[in-house]
Amino acid sequence: MGLPQITIRFQTLAVTAITRSARGIVALILKDSTKTTFDTKIYADVSEVASADWTAANLDYIQKTFLGTPSKVIVERVAADAVDYNAALSRLANKKWNYLAVPGIVIADVANISSWIKSRRDVDRKTFKAVLPNSVSDHEGIINFSTDDIVVDGKTYTTAEYCCRIAGILAGLPFTRSSTYYALPEVDSITETETPDADIDAGKLILINDGENIKIGRGVNSLTTTTVSKGAKFQKIKIMEAIDLMRDDIRDTFDSEYVGQVNNFYDNKVLFITAINAYFKLLQRDEVLDPSFTALAEIDVDAQALYLQSTGLDTSALTAAQIKEYNTGSHVFVKASGSPLDAMEDLDFSMLIV
Repeated sequence: MGLPQITIRFQTLAVTAITRSARGIVALILKDSTKTTFDTKIYADVSEVASADWTAANLDYIQKTFLGTPSKVIVERVAADAVDYNAALSRLANKKWNYLAVPGIVIADVANISSWIKSRRDVDRKTFKAVLPNSVSDHEGIINFSTDDIVVDGKTYTTAEYCCRIAGILAGLPFTRSSTYYALPEVDSITETETPDADIDAGKLILINDGENIKIGRGVNSLTTTTVSKGAKFQKIKIMEAIDLMRDDIRDTFDSEYVGQVNNFYDNKVLFITAINAYFKLLQRDEVLDPSFTALAEIDVDAQALYLQSTGLDTSALTAAQIKEYNTGSHVFVKASGSPLDAMEDLDFSMLIV
């Protein structure tokens, strides 16, 4: 009789989806030897940050991150003379966060951080993302920030140094808007690109100057090579936020309510899938998912057949219905479809003058 409890949990997650999307978590890795008595600090508000714990530069990075109103900032400290960031990455591997930035990173270390994020997403199915400077990663988990010489109150920041500000913005945005044209009022000037459209098409997140404001050109990640499984929608940061939230919600619910607690037979699989579909309907109501497109979870018959074949079972004589209901040990194979909604960003307007 597990359906009501699961349905209520999914309903709660759906109702709070927009609120939760605006309260993401930023992870920062800072090289700092001011205090060696801690490795990790977690701040829910900028007022909690003790200036005595950090160098002036690192304190500034934390403060810049909070300008974007994330729900919290996890700061992982490594020694100022550390040769890499591996210790901090190990500590972050099993924590919950959304965006990583390493303000003091040098070009030689960018590829290592990018590879780590890709591995965590592609292999471990984590929903981590990173804002990295000039990182041509061609991956939805990497935001390739590419604007330099960012002047704020007379101080010039490099691309790497301002990645923390971008991470804070992205973590603090709800599903009701994208980061496209998000204004950074503190910025006085930037080195403007001469080819903004080409840069965006190349997967670069850039700042532009519209004559009045410095703002994000378009909310894209570094993915440029699209495939059948990763289409053009995967290039948009807003779309990936919705996909990642749904992935976390479904996995976390399965882990907390099903793993080790529910027998794995067809009826219980149907109960779980029914609850997911109710969750999708609520997301459609709140315009996280497109209500005009069918959002549906169902047993993945093809994946289930492959699993059964791997156990030595000849499935050639089985119908699709029989495969769907067959005992799959501890494995649950589910596939889903849905269409996350993007924001209005492009206008094609024509007017007939008579």
